[in-house]
Amino acid sequence: MTFPPSIPAPRAVLFDLDGTLADTAPDLAAAVNWLRTERGLAETPYEVLRPTASAGARGMIGAAFGLAPGDDGYEELRLAWFDRYQTAMSTHTTLFDGINELLTGIEQAGMAWGIVTNKPSRFTDPLVPQIALAHAGCIVSGDTTAFAKPHPAPVLEGARRLGVAPEQCWYVGDDLRDIEAGKAAGMITVACAWGYCGAIAQSTWGADYLFDTPEQLLAALRDAADRTSRADRAA
Repeated sequence: MTFPPSIPAPRAVLFDLDGTLADTAPDLAAAVNWLRTERGLAETPYEVLRPTASAGARGMIGAAFGLAPGDDGYEELRLAWFDRYQTAMSTHTTLFDGINELLTGIEQAGMAWGIVTNKPSRFTDPLVPQIALAHAGCIVSGDTTAFAKPHPAPVLEGARRLGVAPEQCWYVGDDLRDIEAGKAAGMITVACAWGYCGAIAQSTWGADYLFDTPEQLLAALRDAADRTSRADRAA
């Protein structure tokens, strides 16, 4: 695999959480189906719910109940879903295959890494240590700054906490909002096709990279690091 030669190695890599580092969809879906069974309704098939996982309550409630923010009953369901999810956030949640190796490779290359998610800190703070990500260099949740993605404020805050300039960061995510936030912050953006990704084709997002696996991302990082090192030696 070859990579664009003009993109330098980053000093830090920032990641979305749901659908990027962690496969949280099983527990997100279980929480919304809990609400359905409480109301005497059949469970919504998992294959319908999974693609909406990166959109959180909006995606889950939309898929399971056909309601959107502002609709009658939506807010009641959103708050109830939060409560159900909080009781069982890590029952079936795991890191995606290859993520441990990716993070180890980033650390071995001398790069920092952190998490920037739209997930509220109510969930992020307890979940991250339960899925062995507590060694992240920073954790920025959806309510850490005044804005959530696609606004660039959260990813800029992640870079600030790592002490790295935004242009020296790559931001990795599985949702169009991730790419929009990263680009607005001046970062190199990576769309990860191993996540949930939603209904809009990733090839249209305008990301600098699109990878099918964490292994491909690690290869790109190593390739960029090698090219940067060679350029430094030749200077």
